[in-house]
Amino acid sequence: MELLESGLEGISRIELAQSPLICGLPDDIALICLARVPRKYHTLLKCVSRRWRDLVSSEEWHAYRQKHKLDEPWIYALCRDKFKRVCCYVLDPYSTRRSWKLIEGFPPRSLKRKGMSFEVLGKKVYLLGGCGWLEDATDEVYSYDASTNRWSEAAPLSTARCYFACEVLNGKIYAIGGLGSKSNDPHSWDTYNPHTNSWKSHSDPNIVPDIEDTIVLDEKIYIRCGTSALTSHVYVVVYNPSHGTWQHADADMVLGWQGPAVVVDGILCVGPEVGN
Repeated sequence: MELLESGLEGISRIELAQSPLICGLPDDIALICLARVPRKYHTLLKCVSRRWRDLVSSEEWHAYRQKHKLDEPWIYALCRDKFKRVCCYVLDPYSTRRSWKLIEGFPPRSLKRKGMSFEVLGKKVYLLGGCGWLEDATDEVYSYDASTNRWSEAAPLSTARCYFACEVLNGKIYAIGGLGSKSNDPHSWDTYNPHTNSWKSHSDPNIVPDIEDTIVLDEKIYIRCGTSALTSHVYVVVYNPSHGTWQHADADMVLGWQGPAVVVDGILCVGPEVGN
């Protein structure tokens, strides 16, 4: 009897895999149609059938929408509630009823941490490192998959870090500087490859723990380093992925970057220094 049930279950899975996404249409045409459904309705699409659910949660779906400029970036934010616990919210900027929604299932061990970094790569949001009053810097990394609405643990950082810089460039995450408990190298930085779910550690004397700000401009990472026990002046270093090394930026970049900065359409916009 168990063998019969197992066989029927196997046949059911095969039939499901062979059934078309939309009756009467080849799957490639069905994908073209379904991929144009706005992101806010994707939760409903996943309720139609298991095949639709698997499709909407797949890398193929994400890659197709991105390639054809159908992806709709949403805004994710880390906040603290009145109990000083970290929580994550999401906003659909395309909605006529704009409101922030709480993302459930935030990693419990990260609720009280400070000094964490927060980055988006592909269809996942990454939560990296951090520390607490009674906890040294950690190497823990968590990822939130927007297509499945679930948090999971990712590969840990090569070096435990707290209050560090984090940027995304050419499909990789860069964790730079900061404070750590498992390394005596103050010049270290790590790169994350999502395809292998692994980190690679690097070191460069131009990197210091005290990083005040970072930006990505013209496919390069710029970091503004503050004064510390290792240096008595503020300076800017730039990372060119084609060379794989950090070099000092020119004096104009240092003089012009004196406040919080953001890159908009390839232009660096710098605001006033805090307190001014």
